[in-house]
Amino acid sequence: MAELLDDATVAAALDGLPGWERDGNTLVRTAKLPSFPTAITVVDRVAEIAEQADHHPDIDIRWRTLTFRLSTHSAGGLTEKDLALAARISEQLAEAGG
Repeated sequence: MAELLDDATVAAALDGLPGWERDGNTLVRTAKLPSFPTAITVVDRVAEIAEQADHHPDIDIRWRTLTFRLSTHSAGGLTEKDLALAARISEQLAEAGG
């Protein structure tokens, strides 16, 4: 099982993850993309990344606005898996203009 991160580690990591916020035991980021098809392309790419990592975000799609929520449910909070996936999601959003 993945090891839970302490509050200081999460806070420090968030400094390097612009747009991400902590909400209890979850990391959250909302981004507005240029169009609905662009948003769906990002979701598709994130789905591939998540499958490879065997770590899946909760994704809310509202037209061209995406909200990602990350938590390692099996560990009961935030782990390195969440930070790594947040960084990968940020890369996809940046490439898509979000």
